[in-house]
Amino acid sequence: MKNLSIANRWNVDLIDRYYRQWIEQPQQIDPSWRAFFEGFELGRDKNGQPATDQRARYRVDPAKQARVTGAIYAYRSIGHTIARFNPLLDEPPVNPRLSLERLGFSEEDLDQSYHTGNYLNGVDMTVRELLERLKKTYCGFVGVEYLHIQETKKRRWLQARMEPNSNLSQFSREQTLRIFRKIIEGEAFEQFLHTRYLGQKRFSLEGAETLIACLDAIVQKGPQVGIQKIVMGMAHRGRLNVLANILGKSYEFIFREFSENYLPKMAYGSGDVKYHLGYETTCTTESQQEVAISLVANPSHLEAINSIVEGSTRAEQQLCGPQGRQHIMPLLIHGDAAFAGQGTVTEVFNLSKLTGYRTGGTLHIVANNQIGFTTNPCDARSSRYCTDVAKIVEAPIFHVNGDDPLSVVMVAEWALDYRQTFNEDVVIDMYCYRKHGHNEADEPTFTQPFLYKKIKHHPAISNLFEQQLIRQKVFTPQQAEALKQKFQKTLADAFQNAKAPSPSKTPQRLRKFEGSTAEFQPPYDFKESKTGVARENIEAIAQKLTHVPEIYQINEKIKRLLTAKWNAFQSGEGIDWAFAEALGFGTLLTEEISVRLSGQDSERGTFSQRHAALYDIENQDKCYRPLSHLSEQQAPFYVHNSSLSEAAILGFEFGYSLIHPQTLCLWEAQFGDFANGAQVTIDQFISSSEAKWQRLSGLVMLLPHGYEGQGPEHSSARLERFLQACAEDNIQVCNLTTPAQYYHVLRRQMHRAFRKPLIIMTPKSLLRHKSCTSLVEAFTTGSFQCILDDPEPLPEPNRLILCSGKVYYDLIAYRKAEAITDTAIIRIEQLYPLHVKRLQELLQHYASVAEILWCQEEPENMGAWAYMALQLRHMIDLQCISRPAAASPAVGSLLLHDKQQNELMRAAFSR
Repeated sequence: MKNLSIANRWNVDLIDRYYRQWIEQPQQIDPSWRAFFEGFELGRDKNGQPATDQRARYRVDPAKQARVTGAIYAYRSIGHTIARFNPLLDEPPVNPRLSLERLGFSEEDLDQSYHTGNYLNGVDMTVRELLERLKKTYCGFVGVEYLHIQETKKRRWLQARMEPNSNLSQFSREQTLRIFRKIIEGEAFEQFLHTRYLGQKRFSLEGAETLIACLDAIVQKGPQVGIQKIVMGMAHRGRLNVLANILGKSYEFIFREFSENYLPKMAYGSGDVKYHLGYETTCTTESQQEVAISLVANPSHLEAINSIVEGSTRAEQQLCGPQGRQHIMPLLIHGDAAFAGQGTVTEVFNLSKLTGYRTGGTLHIVANNQIGFTTNPCDARSSRYCTDVAKIVEAPIFHVNGDDPLSVVMVAEWALDYRQTFNEDVVIDMYCYRKHGHNEADEPTFTQPFLYKKIKHHPAISNLFEQQLIRQKVFTPQQAEALKQKFQKTLADAFQNAKAPSPSKTPQRLRKFEGSTAEFQPPYDFKESKTGVARENIEAIAQKLTHVPEIYQINEKIKRLLTAKWNAFQSGEGIDWAFAEALGFGTLLTEEISVRLSGQDSERGTFSQRHAALYDIENQDKCYRPLSHLSEQQAPFYVHNSSLSEAAILGFEFGYSLIHPQTLCLWEAQFGDFANGAQVTIDQFISSSEAKWQRLSGLVMLLPHGYEGQGPEHSSARLERFLQACAEDNIQVCNLTTPAQYYHVLRRQMHRAFRKPLIIMTPKSLLRHKSCTSLVEAFTTGSFQCILDDPEPLPEPNRLILCSGKVYYDLIAYRKAEAITDTAIIRIEQLYPLHVKRLQELLQHYASVAEILWCQEEPENMGAWAYMALQLRHMIDLQCISRPAAASPAVGSLLLHDKQQNELMRAAFSR
């Protein structure tokens, strides 16, 4: 009897039986039941005294009292099922479970008084009064889901805001007028665009204009509760309206963007449509406080922006300092079909409380159009609400009628307060509609004739709100019309200014990027960066990395591993891949460049190679991270084992890298092919954000790649996909062969004047390959080399093999075993951008060879072959040695793999 949810109609017989037993033999029933009945006996009188004769008529049947408690619980739990938050429903829904009979009452009970327990802090109330008030609170224009929240404190917090005022808004006249003005601005802006730019796509907000009032309320209240910056993400629906009426992008500039002759100002790249662009601004509230807002650039792939916003917010919060989570808030605006349908939404919710990814709670707003492109809710989800996914993190969910701006603004302010109080996610599900089709050229009546007939005749939000305020004497009809006309004139004036024939006639502020998030940088070049580190400096780091304080008891195998690494450093040779990485990280950290590494099992490394976190064998909570203890002045080192997510985690790290360029930010896949799960993030952001939005990232992707007979899922990082996306110097793609090269490319990433994402095909078997090591002097001198010549001097080479990555070690092993002396091997360490000039210099050195081959482990239709053939088609006649073209990246049999690998080697060196 630990949960009062038993007090409902279905358990009446049980309660009656226990009650009779309690009267006759109280010691024979469970103590919790005794406490239950004793509590209600005590509740007959507020002061705990026996009921007087005057109040004898209120003497309570404990079973009926239990039903009162059950009714309160029922309305709190399922009252939302009959709430009137859907503006398109003519009649409110019905739920038999909330009928008088199902709650356990009859008409004769309605005027009986009972104690309300924890409802309204415990008062006496008739059943009639109680049910009317509960219905008003939980079944009006706001329906709330919150009993899935386990913490009593949070439930009580919500009840304290909703129940005393019955979920009815209370605003001053000035506040109400501002809400009305924002509705007018939202509607008039859309109507103006519709009439002036007929047929042009704008993905209008019509039917959901209350979103503007909702966002404005959050901006206005934000500074009052400690918000200094809002990082916002949203798809294209209503984006232009939000840019204009929330972020303050000038109407003139937006109108100019609609011109057929408009050419966006870009230093480079292809650009993007106007309803995808990012924007930054600082708003001054009516209370003269400032709040910065950053709207992140977003592709059409809807919810893909969520994790980018979270990562950007995390970086902003760290830059802000210890109070970052209170001062910087992520705000995400969703569509209903996408919120339910796209898995990245769930992935991002799952990040919300994880140490390496939490951002102190996100405020989610669903602009619930009650339709996808042309898909009805019954075909779009299996749950009652599109927001049910939010229950996995126990987020409170406010379903609210978009036709009632006052209720929307009220729950928006509550949601903001909840986020600031508990630092957790909260969801506003604003039910509205989409006046037009998916875009303004779409005809929705083809597939939803009944729905759009209803929408066609549905009154505009402003009309409904205006009539309500006139009835409440907030203003007169004439005053309301004057407000509308004033704003119409603002739009008309902006339209005329936008038609100015020459940009010189446009105000200077309109000729700038006006809050654009675009960044510009120097063009890509192959200048060598000085990435070597003095011997004494790197030795000090190596010693710190391999010596653990005695207070930590670590695994004996790791002890031996660290000792071996230190011995290798002292001998000057045998530096392996993982140690090279640690030296690369360590040297950057001591140069006050922070490092953030994130991915599945990144602390230890998928192949037990990294050991960036050393756990005490006697105490799991005791952990030593060598890279955090190099010097007192070093930058922070972050390493996080991520959730089993690719799309959201990669997006998070990309977003982080945008805001925190002073950090070497790395995402590591457990196996290279796991990047398949993040393909949207790769295509929409990593490979194209600079071209589309001039957004710069130095993110590093580590993708284990190599054919070792482990089957199709653990062989290929799909190198060909990255190379296919290469153009305009957008990304860097490397397939490295030595630890020193890895060390230098990591350091190079932070020591150049420009930023580009770096994709590295990292090794698996080479992590412990005896030949895959480097000398210490390779770390103290030199720099990254895009192309490596054959280190073996050959007297008269007759054949030249070009290759990249692990296959090099197979080739040199075969060449040595077969005593072949006429074949040279060149390694292409950086495939893109390809250092053509350096390659031409090397080819001149081998001008006398009769045959040039490209050799790769991957099947012919995968790997780098197609890319290299295209790059070198005008330079050399190149032939390919590879596995046969295949549908799958690799075979599943180790025996067959070995057979193919032997054939590959023979073909590469065949005479």
